[in-house]
Amino acid sequence: MKERIAITGMGVVSPAGLKKETFWANLKSGRSFVDEVTRFDATLYPSRIAGQVHQLDAYSHLSGRLVKKIDVFSHMALVACQQAISDAEIKLDSIDKNRAGVFMGNALGGWLFAETELRDLYLEGREGISPYMASAWFPAAPQGQVTIYYGLKGYSKTVVSDRASSALALWYGAKVLQDGHNDYCLAGGMEAPVTPYALLSANTQGDLSKNNLTPSKAYRPYDLYRDGFVIGEGSGIVAMERESDARKRGVEISGFLKGIGFSCDGQHYAKPSMNTESLEYAIKECLKDCAWSKDDVDYICLDGEATETGDILEAQALNNFFGMSLKNIAMSAPKSMFGNLLGAQTALDVIATLLSMKNNLVLPTINFDERDPRCQIDCTPNKAQQKEINRALIMARGRGGINIILGIEK
Repeated sequence: MKERIAITGMGVVSPAGLKKETFWANLKSGRSFVDEVTRFDATLYPSRIAGQVHQLDAYSHLSGRLVKKIDVFSHMALVACQQAISDAEIKLDSIDKNRAGVFMGNALGGWLFAETELRDLYLEGREGISPYMASAWFPAAPQGQVTIYYGLKGYSKTVVSDRASSALALWYGAKVLQDGHNDYCLAGGMEAPVTPYALLSANTQGDLSKNNLTPSKAYRPYDLYRDGFVIGEGSGIVAMERESDARKRGVEISGFLKGIGFSCDGQHYAKPSMNTESLEYAIKECLKDCAWSKDDVDYICLDGEATETGDILEAQALNNFFGMSLKNIAMSAPKSMFGNLLGAQTALDVIATLLSMKNNLVLPTINFDERDPRCQIDCTPNKAQQKEINRALIMARGRGGINIILGIEK
């Protein structure tokens, strides 16, 4: 039997809070943290609302010199990593840094830095470009910055897989620990899409809510009047190690990453298959990897795309797979409160689920007024509910039919 992978530290940079305690307090209140984009002129954008991180500098331990060299998505990752390391009580000076790795996921890269430098290129020519342009924008930049900052030299990896990016990063980190190549890892995701070009690109996909007049009501998964999801920015990072090592260190274990199921629809480069067999297969494979039955699952953290196709297919797959067992499983989409962080979202979902387990509280899906009759699931509407959670599934789906399901154990 494979050894469980323990999650011993958590770091959060999100629209709902810049540390796990604030994140939890805000989420259990059922408030929305979506507002209008004001840091640049977005008046002509179809969707000009987002979950935004404010006052990042106030929580930063980084020097001003370093901040000028990196994009904000690396900045957020470094802040979240520091929290995770501190939370896990990892003494970096006393570990073998050759056996500590970094596993990160994002979908877009660092566009604020890139946009600024490309503008300077056209205005000033090649002399106006920062020498750090090449190392600041690309998706692997946060992984590189974290390894450099902390001197971590173990096996590491960056995953780019749309909204499933951090889900795969977490799995990759856990697999390397199980195989004995690393003793510690930092794993998660980061995303900074609230920039002129990145937000415009996300708008062209056509899945963002255009409810700009009432931002706090815009993200409404499974509701009859939904019109798309709301984009968000932030980072979620967890520290992981083998269970035996965590027990030996005597640190608190927040939970275990028990298993994974994944599949690809093989249908279209951007759209999901209208057949749910592939998603159901991923759920089945996750339960198999976790050695759980359907009745062992207490909670499902939903994908909650808030599009007609996405919500209907997710509800249909869950009903098809679990059948009558689904009525005993609590479900919700906490991301409705702060936005969908794309490649970083699953890491925040895992952290929210671990905190739900600790507090025996199911976080709500907010803005739920009238159920879409084609979405027959109980998504814990509007208000948190008490429930003991021992085993949970995290749903993550990406464009092109990527399906990732993670199993988390108390």
